[in-house]
Amino acid sequence: MIIRILAIGTRMPSWVMEGFQDYAKRFTSGCTLQLCEMPAEKRAKNADIPRIIERESEKLLAAIKPDHHVIALDVKGRPFSTDQLATELKHWQTDGRHVDFLIGGPDGLSSTCLQTAHEKWSLSPLTLPHPLVRILLAEQLYRAFSLLQNHPYHR
Repeated sequence: MIIRILAIGTRMPSWVMEGFQDYAKRFTSGCTLQLCEMPAEKRAKNADIPRIIERESEKLLAAIKPDHHVIALDVKGRPFSTDQLATELKHWQTDGRHVDFLIGGPDGLSSTCLQTAHEKWSLSPLTLPHPLVRILLAEQLYRAFSLLQNHPYHR
């Protein structure tokens, strides 16, 4: 199974990549976590934010694999507990589905991205910095994976 995180933004601080890689390398037993970064659009003082969101979303949509299950991260999405995420992960594995998670830029995802996604998931009702979302998502996916593997990490 392949889990891909499709994210807007390419110039992340080193601690972001180190944190993400730390969790990504822990996946074993036929499950791989990948990060696919796309450049953010430039934001000037009088930028057309709706147009920027559309252009960034077009990049994300173009990166989605046709047979992948798509989950958009959105504050209005459904919250998952760790146990619920583990159950979802088990379903994806059992069904042989690969998964693409969408993380928008600083201004979020377009309505087209949200409509294209099979599910919308909220990590938190808080507004989180986009670099931190990558690490938090990787950690929560690993936590769910470790729960399914009966690994003690989850405790």
